[in-house]
Amino acid sequence: MTANIEIRNVSKQFGAMTVLDDLSLSIRAREFIVFLGPSGCGKSTLLRMIAGLETVDGGEIAINGERIDHLPPGKRGIAMVFQSYALYPHMTVRDNMAFGLDNIGVARDVIDARIAEAARILEMPQLLDRKPGQLSGGQRQRVAIGRAIVKEPKAFLFDEPLSNLDAALRTRTRIELAQLHQRLQSTMIFVTHDQVEAMTLADRIVVMNNRRIEQIGSPMEIYERPATKFVAGFVGAPAMNFVDAAIDRSGDVITVTFADSTTIATDIASNQVVDGAHTFGVRAEDVRIAPTGQGNVDGKVDVLERLGERTLVYTRLSDGQIIVASDAGNSRVAVGDTVGLAFDGRKSHLFDETGRAWHARRA
Repeated sequence: MTANIEIRNVSKQFGAMTVLDDLSLSIRAREFIVFLGPSGCGKSTLLRMIAGLETVDGGEIAINGERIDHLPPGKRGIAMVFQSYALYPHMTVRDNMAFGLDNIGVARDVIDARIAEAARILEMPQLLDRKPGQLSGGQRQRVAIGRAIVKEPKAFLFDEPLSNLDAALRTRTRIELAQLHQRLQSTMIFVTHDQVEAMTLADRIVVMNNRRIEQIGSPMEIYERPATKFVAGFVGAPAMNFVDAAIDRSGDVITVTFADSTTIATDIASNQVVDGAHTFGVRAEDVRIAPTGQGNVDGKVDVLERLGERTLVYTRLSDGQIIVASDAGNSRVAVGDTVGLAFDGRKSHLFDETGRAWHARRA
């Protein structure tokens, strides 16, 4: 079973505080959607509204064309995996997975068959007779996912399920979730504030901020062509470089000028951009370290972050602004050096005072 989910003009208030404001979203069957955003942006609330754990104050939610926002959680055909595993410690893995089905009177042979299939999918048949106290954190999370699988839901909802795992286990479980989606071909919605999880897992990312959706797109669309300054700064590590700039629209493409008179020719069409104050944006991988005087501007190296395959070089311009550039993993740059910074204008972005973005023309 799978689900198309329609969220139409949904709003939510807690007392006088609006948490979600007239939000609409279409989720396709078999799609892996990630709600990404900072704490307090409303992403978990939206997930809980789909599950039926929060009421809908305005608008409606439908699954496969049938409105479900008035139905109790158990009637929606949805299974939810929480941040906490919520396993019964006195029960075996098998009994934990069977508990919900037993409660609704599913036949024992059907339950056993579903548990066996879920255990096969999750590669954990050897764990079925253990109790939660005998399992690692990753194994407990796998049991929680198995408990959802045996319900054979129309859609799976995941509320930050990896946040309690250590870094190595989080990486491994993330890969397992991607493989699980490929095997089940089910609709999945995943909530996280971790952009790596979003970029790794999602077919499409829904970036949320301040009660609304900032952008919906594939991971690389979000990364390469962010719709707003917020998205550009939230997605990507390190965050995009931002520099206040004046713009010159006299040519076919925009030329930007920094406060220190540095000029950069972008590949952003002049007729796209309105007049006014702007912020120039460029990612670290699109700023190259060059010999002094051979880039667009010189900067003094404050910090080096060696990541193996590349080195992030944090430089300070003469006016105090910080620019992060990318250099080779075996970079010979040292803290205190003065280096040239060469900006790739073809990969540049502009943001107006409202945060709206303009990008270089597509190749």
